[in-house]
Amino acid sequence: MRVGPMELVIILVLVLIIFGPGKLPELAKAAGEAIAGFRKQTEGVRKEIDEAVQEVQEVKKDIKPF
Repeated sequence: MRVGPMELVIILVLVLIIFGPGKLPELAKAAGEAIAGFRKQTEGVRKEIDEAVQEVQEVKKDIKPF
C-alpha cells in the first residue's frame, strides 16, 4: 500500500490545520527519528534472520552426507 502524491498533500494540509506551522519542524524531527529507529530495528531483525538461515543451511549441509 503506497501513499500517492494527492494523499500526501491532503495529509500535510491536515497536519498544518491541526498543529499549525509552528509545530511542523518538531513533528518533522520526531517523524524522522521514528523512521530512523524503525529502519535500524528492521535491519537488526533482517541480520538475525540471515544468520539463522545460514546456520540452518550449514546444519543441512552437515547432515546431507548421512
